[in-house]
Amino acid sequence: MGAAGRGGTEGPAPLRRDARRNRELLIAAAREVYAEQGVEAPLDDIARRAGVGNATLYRHFPTRGALVEAVFRDSLTATLRTGEEARLGEDPWESLTAYLERIFEGLAADRGANDLMTTGVEGVPSLEALRAHNHETVAVLVRRAQERGVVRPDVTAEDLLFALAALGRVVPASAAVEPAAWRRCLALLLDGLRVEVARPLPAPPVTFGRLEAVLRELGPSGPGRR
Repeated sequence: MGAAGRGGTEGPAPLRRDARRNRELLIAAAREVYAEQGVEAPLDDIARRAGVGNATLYRHFPTRGALVEAVFRDSLTATLRTGEEARLGEDPWESLTAYLERIFEGLAADRGANDLMTTGVEGVPSLEALRAHNHETVAVLVRRAQERGVVRPDVTAEDLLFALAALGRVVPASAAVEPAAWRRCLALLLDGLRVEVARPLPAPPVTFGRLEAVLRELGPSGPGRR
């Protein structure tokens, strides 16, 4: 009787060398294709670029979400660490602006990353953790900046995230024409948060739940679809 039969636990069996190589090829191919086309790129394109059949792809990654998780796990974890560093900054306004600039640099460089950060992609555990962490980071920094009298008191984290999602979605379209255009627009957006330019807002703020609903509507249709 094996260890599992004696009440112990065992992890999944290690992949054979050829299977491990195929998995690595698929992740590398998906990273390239997602950067070019976004996370709704056809899985057939990924298998073709990796030089394997569709059956091999589905054997390693039975859902689109599983493949997205494998491709972006490390970068999402790195973004989470960036948020942790931002929270430790002495100046909340400088920390907020530097954090968002780092986020947008990633959105501009990788269309797949843009899809993940600006839409309601589901079924990716690392992304779900980052979404919650990103919301908390923005909320903490906005609140601290408000306490210092830098950010207008009526703005919410959801207000900012809503506007950032809209700006983020145009980044891929502008990249080939004006690669740095997002920097100007982000600066304009952030200046609108400052106390000295505040005017009464015309509508109530969106809630976090409603913001998530908006992002799901924005697309893509989600990693659960093949």
